[in-house]
Parts: sequence; C-alpha cells; structure tokens
Amino acid sequence: MARVITFGEIMLRLAPEGYYRFVQAETFCAAYGGGEANVAVSLANYGIDTAFVTKLPKHEIGQGAVNSLRRYGVDTSHIVRGGDRVGIYFLEKGASQRPSKVIYDRAGSSIATAAAADFDWKHIFAGAEWFHFTGITPALNDEVAAICLEACKAAKEAGLMISCDLNYRNKLWSKEKAGQVMGEICSFVDVCIANEEDAADVFGIRAADTDVTTGTVNHEGYKDVAKQLADRFGFQKVAITLRESLSANDNNWSAMLYDGGDYYFSKKYKIHIVDRVGGGDSFGGGLICACLNGYDAQTTIEFAVAASCLKHSIEGDFNMVSMDEVWKLAGGDGSGRVQREENVPFRRTIFLDSFISSGIIY
Repeated sequence: MARVITFGEIMLRLAPEGYYRFVQAETFCAAYGGGEANVAVSLANYGIDTAFVTKLPKHEIGQGAVNSLRRYGVDTSHIVRGGDRVGIYFLEKGASQRPSKVIYDRAGSSIATAAAADFDWKHIFAGAEWFHFTGITPALNDEVAAICLEACKAAKEAGLMISCDLNYRNKLWSKEKAGQVMGEICSFVDVCIANEEDAADVFGIRAADTDVTTGTVNHEGYKDVAKQLADRFGFQKVAITLRESLSANDNNWSAMLYDGGDYYFSKKYKIHIVDRVGGGDSFGGGLICACLNGYDAQTTIEFAVAASCLKHSIEGDFNMVSMDEVWKLAGGDGSGRVQREENVPFRRTIFLDSFISSGIIY
C-alpha cells in the first residue's frame, strides 16, 4: 500500500506557447496538474509509494489525467470515476515586469460534485504513513470542505502524519471563509506549509517589515509568524517559503522551518524562472520526502528548497527531478554545467535502427 496519500483536484492546463499572450495564441499546449497531484508525482519520482485521490469523469479527458499520473508511478487505484468534466486552467506566462496570468474554468468539475460516500478513508489510509492536502481543495465548496475534514479525522485516527499547504486562492473563497474553514481543519494538521502571504490571508498573521512586491523579506518577522501558527494550532512543524520577486523571470528563493524549538533558514537561490507553477508543491514534496527519511531539520529545509528551486527550471506542473539531482544542488553544485555519464548501457530498438539505416544517426 502507498506510504503517502494526497487528496485534491487535478486539472487540465492549457497554455499558449512560449510567452504569447492569450489574445495572441493560436495554439495551446495541454498538460495536467494540481497542487496535491504535483506533490504525488514529486514523491513518486523520489521512489516513495504515493497514491492520489480525487474524482474524475470516465471520458477520455478524465482518463488522460489518470494516465498523466500513472506514467510517473503514482497509484491511481483510489480515484473515483464520475461527474462530467475536468476542471481547466489557462496559463499565460509573465515576462520581465509583466506578471503571469491564470484564468480558471473549474465550475462543476467532477471533484466539486463529490460526496462523502465516494471515499472510504479507512480503506484508503490502510498501511499509509502520511496524508497531504492543500487549502485549495476545501475551498471548492462546502461539501468538499466537509470531505477534507472527514479525511483528516480518519487520518488522525489511523495514526498518519497530516500535512497541509495553506495555498490561499482568492478566486475560490474569501479570507473570512478561509479562516473559518481552515481553522477547524488545521486542528488535525501536524505539518503546516505556507508561502510568505498565506498566513496573513488565511489567519491574519502578518510578518513585520515585509513587502513581497518589492522583494523585501524580514526573517525575524517570519519567525514570529511560524511561532504564532504553531501555538494556535499545535503544529509540530511550520515551513514557510520565502519568495523575493525581482521580476516575473527572476526571483530569490529560500525557506524557513520551525520545529517548535528552533528556526532553520535555507540558503538563498537566485533563480531564473522557466515555469513557476508547482514551485510550492515541489517544496511540499521535498519536505515530506525529507521528513519520511528522517533528515535533521536543517537538512530537511535545504532538501525541500533545492527541490523547489529545480522545479522553476522545468516546464509543466510536475517536478521532474531525482533525489540525486536534488542532493547535488543542495550540496552546493548550482553551476548548471552539463552532466555527462559514461558507460551507460545502450539498447538498440527497431525505432532507433530506422534512424541509423536512414543515415540520421550514424
């Protein structure tokens, strides 16, 4: 059985090629992604047995979403099939001082029509060690929020560690509603993950002397934020990503981990962004992986930040990196130099033979 269970919505992502704006686009590139699905793929790539739970329609677009997870080794056996549509989000990449833009078309998606009876949490959690979800999922509607709460209660009863990425989305609910719903759910959470704005948006806990729009992040202020969160909800760990936005293309990226006693700050990376969608999810995946492997607090935060730093260089929602690649960066090799491997076993195929015979490869 899977060691980690994630629960949420996976969506169809449609994006113009390159840096074209929506109004210019004649074609859209299709991919799949979503907060908890992105975490599941990250963990599967690290060799951790992971299952993703959601509800998807039976038609081919729903199956495409399932297949996108299966190809990376994510267990999809607990995905409920039903409903009529897969939610869609449109992504326009920003550049320089022009920000990225996201338009959602998710009303009436299958997961939004889910009922509590769709999920047998006792069966789903059998043999598992960790349950992860984000604040996006309970924001979908009151019924899904109730399902999240039920899942957390069942996970706690089964003895699982529970992590939640607050992931506030103002297009889905108000700050007041988010604070009310997440306040109840977070009473079951062990590990809280947030970005530099989530705690303020959801719980009104703000970091002093910080302005994310100008790239100003005050470490002492976030120590206070983490401690207030832990004191209010009893979290064992609070992890906060610290993004300093210099432009749409260039950010400084680091994070902090509070374990109830001490504060641990990662090194800071200067990143040139290829695709920032899923950056926070890749951090969550790295954090969960490090915790499951029993790393110490400083190593845990360094691993999580290195994983998410690498994600910013990869197209799509999923973080397509290995443990070795994360460790290499976390260990100090951020040069980006070409990595060459010698004596890799090479197996010819009929497809490859056709290229050789045609003279394309020789």
